[in-house]
Amino acid sequence: MLLLSPTRFRDYELIDSGNFLKLERFGKVITIRPEPQAVWDPALSEREWKNQAHLEFVPKSSSSGEWKKHKNVPDRWNISYTLPNGETISLRLALTSFKHVGVFPEQAVNWDYIAESIAKLKTEQPKFLNLFAYTGGASLAARAAGADVTHVDSIKQVVTWANENMTHSGLDNIRWLVEDALKFVKREQRRGNKYHGIILDPPAYGHGPNGEKWKLEDNINEMVKSVCELLDEREHFLILNAYSLGFSAMILENLFAGQKQSKLEIGELYLQATAGNRLPLGVFGRLSKNI
Repeated sequence: MLLLSPTRFRDYELIDSGNFLKLERFGKVITIRPEPQAVWDPALSEREWKNQAHLEFVPKSSSSGEWKKHKNVPDRWNISYTLPNGETISLRLALTSFKHVGVFPEQAVNWDYIAESIAKLKTEQPKFLNLFAYTGGASLAARAAGADVTHVDSIKQVVTWANENMTHSGLDNIRWLVEDALKFVKREQRRGNKYHGIILDPPAYGHGPNGEKWKLEDNINEMVKSVCELLDEREHFLILNAYSLGFSAMILENLFAGQKQSKLEIGELYLQATAGNRLPLGVFGRLSKNI
């Protein structure tokens, strides 16, 4: 099993984690945010955390909260990431009521894989699909590598945010869709459309734009089977992320059991803290053929 962590993300640093929290640097801004997987003791003292942090997220309920400012910093700022091909993507960050800031930094591992995989494809204009696409880091990586990109997310404001990231990155012509991911995939199946690269990063729970319910363990088997039907038969790659407490990599291995014609890699994403500990952030499965 692969254990992968970003090593070239200069604008991001996990400083420390523990006590169900993580201390992180995004560009020049240092935050404290909740992290349910950080069940251990931090390496640094509480005083060291407080002295470094500009911002701290304070939960008010199980799904929302507010940001407490310890130092004067803007509510919005930008960071960048350089892909293996030398192209740089730009991401606007902002303070949301859901503790997120607009990027999942462990996904940089997948951005690299996407850019490298697209470069190896023989197809002149490969098609790439990003499902549960959030603010579009994977979409930007694929577009910067030359793919024809379709970006699907159920939240209009998040798709608008991703569009802004495309503009900041000097890219264009990404297809934006505010859509329930499973409904879109089913429609693409009926149309007979195929993709050379697909990534899906589903939440544990979620809702489509028309109230469609998503629960990872209830819907993931149908989603994986449907998505695999969209893969180009000659050459393709697919990434499935699963961030859910207790979700084993073996579950992903079983979900892909029927894909005998593709190479399968299973692993876990994590972030390496400067203070020494490692923070697990979900399992992944990768299919590839002729890459």
